[in-house]
Formats: sequence, structure tokens, C-alpha cells
Amino acid sequence: MLREPVPAASQQLEGDGYALVRGVLTAEEVAALSAEIAEVFENSDPDRPQDQRNEFRHGMLNRSPLSQRAVAARALLDVIEPLLGEDCHVIANTAWRNVPGHQGGPWHVDAGPHVPRPENVPWPDAIPYPVFAIGVHIFLQDCPHEAGPTAVLPGSHRSGRLPPRDRIDDMNLTFENKPAVLLPARAGDAILFVSDAWHRGTPAEPGYGRFFLQVHYARRDIAQRIFMTSEISHVTPDAAARTTSERERTLIGLHAPFFYDA
Repeated sequence: MLREPVPAASQQLEGDGYALVRGVLTAEEVAALSAEIAEVFENSDPDRPQDQRNEFRHGMLNRSPLSQRAVAARALLDVIEPLLGEDCHVIANTAWRNVPGHQGGPWHVDAGPHVPRPENVPWPDAIPYPVFAIGVHIFLQDCPHEAGPTAVLPGSHRSGRLPPRDRIDDMNLTFENKPAVLLPARAGDAILFVSDAWHRGTPAEPGYGRFFLQVHYARRDIAQRIFMTSEISHVTPDAAARTTSERERTLIGLHAPFFYDA
């Protein structure tokens, strides 16, 4: 068990479910990484059919040396390792270019809830809430309020529940009477949020978009999702051919794309 003092951002991640880290990348690093990722967008087709607005590219650490360097920034690892362990790894790495005037998205969680509970069973404050995965946005251009920054509901990662389905589009949604916190950032900054936290992108004003490198880190015992299981898995072609139902496929690890690989 880690007994040394940890960064304030680690404590905020554990307690509130989100944090902001300033200056993860220098201006020179931002410029170089932005150019390299823009080249990936220009020289490759969208990865998935659902990317109709040509907004994202998966597996960036495989496609961009500077992305691989960015995900290893000590300013990030120093915050996440006290929560996920010094053997944590990247499970997904996607670049995003949200178009100007994008409409954000619904309230969601990236994964989980990892400790599901009904609403009337609160988490005991005396026990630190376990964190299994953390999402990070490293901004490659300024993301002011006009650009539709991410909104997070503080403490919702401890809820043990998904956002209420009948309110996933409601910007006035609260958790335990706490309103959403918006997370604007400058180029080179990073926002971090626990995968169980209720969060969403917010609508941008005309002419404003977002450009960031997204990284998901997880405990060592959570599988990577950089490639879809149809592309890379532990299953041989013969074993896959013997399956006769979708459940048999998922049982041996051949899952349909979901959040991290979709």
C-alpha cells in the first residue's frame, strides 16, 4: 500500500472523480503533436463506420511516435499511478477533432459501474473508493467554454449506477444535489476523470471545436482495447470457427466493439 504523500490531483480524482493538470505538454510539444496527429487524420480514412463526421482516430500510440511519448508524461503518471498502480497500462488511445459547433453528447460513463449498488446503498466514506480506469484528455488547442468542454458530476463515480436514462441529455442533471462542473482547459493541459464518473461533452458555439488526444489508463488486470478483438485476441481461427452463437463468441473473448474500441 502506498503510504507516501500523493499529488492533490490524485486525491481529487479519488474523492471527486475528476482533476485538471496544467502544462502537461509545452507549447513546442503541443505544436509538434498537433501536426503529427493532423497528418494521421489527413492520410487515413475514418476507423469506424459510425465516425460520419470524421472526428476520431484510434490506436494513436501505434500511429504517432509523439502520441506514444505523450501518454508516458510523468505529469500524468504521477497522478494516476497512486490510484491504478505502477504497473497500470494504456487500454485505449484515441485522437479527437470535434467539428466546430459540435453538440457534445449524452451523460455516460466510460466503463462500469465497477461496484454496482442501488441508490439507497451509499459508499462508506471510511473506505477509499476503488478506481479501475481513468480517462485523460490532453488538449492540443485551447478549449474554452465556447468550445463545449467536458462536464463532470462530482462524486458520481461513487454512485454504483449509470446516469438515469430518462435524463441523459439534461444539462441540469445533478448528483446528490451537486451540479455539473465544466472543465475548460488550455492547450497542453489535461483533464482526468474516473471511468465510472458521469460526464459528457457540452454543446459548442459556432466556430468552436475541440482537438485533443484521449488516453485511457487502467489497472494491469484490465485488458487493453487498442485493437478490436476481431483483429487481435487470444483465440485461434479454429476456435473462432467452432462458435455457433454470439454468446459463444463473447464467452471466449470475441466481443463486439464497445466504448474503448468503438
